[in-house]
Amino acid sequence: MPGSASRRSAATDLFSASAERDLATGGPLAMRLRPRSLDEVVGQQHLVAPGAPLRTLIESDRVGSAILWGPAGSGKTTLARLIAKYTSKVFVPGSAVTAGVKEVRGVLEEARRRRAETGRGTILFLDEVHRFNKAQQDVLLPAVEEGLIVLIGATTENPFFELNAPLLSRSTLWRLEPLDEAALAEVVRRGLEAEGVEAEPDAVGALIAVAEGDARAALTMVELAAVLARQRGTGAQGAPGAGPAKGAEPAGRRARITRDDLSRARGGRLFHQGADEHYDQVSALIKSIRGSDPDAGLYWMVRMLEAGEDPRFIARRLVILASEDVGLADPQALLVAAAAAQAVEFVGLPEASLNLAEAVVYLATAPKSNRVTVALGRAKADVACGPRAEVPVHLRDAHYRGAATIGHGTGYRYPHDEAGGWVEQQYRPAALERHIYYEPSAFGEEAEIARRIQGQGSASRRSSAEPSTSAGDA
Repeated sequence: MPGSASRRSAATDLFSASAERDLATGGPLAMRLRPRSLDEVVGQQHLVAPGAPLRTLIESDRVGSAILWGPAGSGKTTLARLIAKYTSKVFVPGSAVTAGVKEVRGVLEEARRRRAETGRGTILFLDEVHRFNKAQQDVLLPAVEEGLIVLIGATTENPFFELNAPLLSRSTLWRLEPLDEAALAEVVRRGLEAEGVEAEPDAVGALIAVAEGDARAALTMVELAAVLARQRGTGAQGAPGAGPAKGAEPAGRRARITRDDLSRARGGRLFHQGADEHYDQVSALIKSIRGSDPDAGLYWMVRMLEAGEDPRFIARRLVILASEDVGLADPQALLVAAAAAQAVEFVGLPEASLNLAEAVVYLATAPKSNRVTVALGRAKADVACGPRAEVPVHLRDAHYRGAATIGHGTGYRYPHDEAGGWVEQQYRPAALERHIYYEPSAFGEEAEIARRIQGQGSASRRSSAEPSTSAGDA
């Protein structure tokens, strides 16, 4: 972050016309193709399509303090750069990786001086904002509260875990999603055009599959594979003065990226199968674990890793499976899967294969239940299509002045004051009182959960809470 007048000027001019020209003619492909307008943004249409909320705020220069939360390559920094183009405020970029409290205070002091002297506001963009510890975040809070600065933070981590609640409550949270296949296909098309090369359809499909929703990763692979395709096309792999290499493109034709070029660009870590087989194999992995076959689960896991699969993709699938197919039959399953996913981030391959293998074996040998998945579906159906249901009066917030005068909280019974820590009372809207969502199975820990529900549930709940062994369980 800037520490003097000249450094401040340089920082606020980071996105100047000269910088844009430099990026347009040099630098990595991902930087050269960074969108220069909201219309050029690929993906995130729920935020930037015409009429979408964030686009409206950006175009009207009304963006308030915000957190951009999304995976790598989803467009967080791109949106920050576009905010800089549209705002009349001074835009100060920084990174929580390199900045400390001293630098933050310097920016705040300059923002205060600027507002007093010129009336201009300040937008402070902090990349990797989750890297700020709680004390550093506390320095920002008063400035955000009084409107001295507009804070735009970008993070790949869950902000509810990594950011102070007061800071988060004063910011709008914008969730960015990984780019879908159609969006990645457009990114790849732009990359190929910028590099002046073509690509075989199966190479494009494989590239989209391995990019995992990351536009920057996709463009990086295009750039490297294009170099290799041009090298192959000119016969540069052979001895000096040799003719075109085997498979070289005819003179005058554009270089054409093949799957082999893409594999070499990734150091050989490319799916040996096509995109269809990629999805078939992850389906086989999930179904093997769901079917309680640890050996089959290990086989498909190793098959995918050896083919170059991103271990984070496997880890994410295991975390989902832990709740979807094991559920509360073994509540430890989610902890084991989440720990394996975290270990993948900390350790990386090849050692992280041990952590994934442990999770696969644990999940495969755990008792199975899909009752949480079924319960979630039933609850969603009632919310989407059920009767409009108000919060019962006795459950409404009674802490603010005047709430008691309108009956809020009247009749509520505090369970901790009752024998056994439980009291029978209505917790759902009357229209949904007999709608049962969660029915525990007879497997694993859910058998004990069923016993507790029978002992402590309402009469209507107890009648529907018998342990079940429906076809949905395994």
